Amino acid sequence: MNLDLEALETSFDLLAPRGDDLMDVFYARLFVAAPSVRALFPEDMRRQKVALLGALVLLRKSLRDLEAIAPKLRELGARHLAYGTKPEHYPVVGGVLIAAMAELAGDAWQPAHERAWSGAFDVVASTMLAGAADAALANVA
Repeated sequence: MNLDLEALETSFDLLAPRGDDLMDVFYARLFVAAPSVRALFPEDMRRQKVALLGALVLLRKSLRDLEAIAPKLRELGARHLAYGTKPEHYPVVGGVLIAAMAELAGDAWQPAHERAWSGAFDVVASTMLAGAADAALANVA
């Protein structure tokens, strides 16, 4: 795993002061891109937005030691399975989140940021999916 830590950190730090805006843009875009996932979320999205922003902040703080948060990501994947999240949702969410980041960053957003976040989300998604798969197996046994 070879992540561009500098691109990840600088691009996130650019967006951090606008975290609430990022969540608003992300969820608005997500429900347009994948309207069927709206039913997986509560009507009042405030807690959900806080939770996602908190997860992104944790990811930003943990970029230099992703192994340290791998158990948390696996647990998150197991919880998302229980919520009804499917493997095909992960790339949509990653793409929409990157697009929301690019929109808010405007001209400061660089191709390197897009590549770096795509790689980071691949790592996050694969770890979460592993946790979901473990939970699914545990539920069958």
